[in-house]
Amino acid sequence: MVRHQVTESSFEPHRQALGFLKPHPAARVVATGYGRHLLQQHAVLNVITEIKAHALGARHLFPHCRTILDVGGQDCKVILLDERGRVASFQMNDKCAAGTGRFLEMMAVSLGYQLEEFGRAAADAGEGTPINSMCAVFAESEVVSLKNRGVPPATIARSVHLAVAGRLAGMVAKSGYGDHLVFSGGVANNATLVRLLELELGVTIQVPPTPSIIGALGAALHASTL
Repeated sequence: MVRHQVTESSFEPHRQALGFLKPHPAARVVATGYGRHLLQQHAVLNVITEIKAHALGARHLFPHCRTILDVGGQDCKVILLDERGRVASFQMNDKCAAGTGRFLEMMAVSLGYQLEEFGRAAADAGEGTPINSMCAVFAESEVVSLKNRGVPPATIARSVHLAVAGRLAGMVAKSGYGDHLVFSGGVANNATLVRLLELELGVTIQVPPTPSIIGALGAALHASTL
């Protein structure tokens, strides 16, 4: 069993990380993610990229994994691995919030849902109404327009999920994928989105028990080799 703690990164993520480390003295520490270099300025540790960390973590849990879709709060990544589990290539969507966890959270709040309710509402709804724009700003405007037209919130929730699933499926299809696709990152906790992606891609998607910590797991695995 992997012991872990998860908390909001806050305005000063390095302080949160240092607070976590203080009661748990460690022989080796490896940081990953957007704040890794900031943390390195305040502690003696190694760093690795999110790409490598997710590859290590996903491959550890799913030895046959060759493709990783990582969707976190700020970006989306598709990572392709070779037969030995090394990163062969990747593509990243980091220029727009659409499709990320932050986008889904923003849409949920706009429709009056808690984030954990959002996927369930979408699953229970009928067919969605097409959302044409996947720019985060314009998509929110479309959602407001649908609300003003009296479209039920659950139907709009379904629409948002269909739009996000289509966008993510397009990224995966562009990169190429096989039967061993792993979905990591906090957005993988959304079972409705996972199911819609499976329908779009025609494969069964492997979801880790705690998808939001796969990068941290990979960093820990890397630390064990130093």
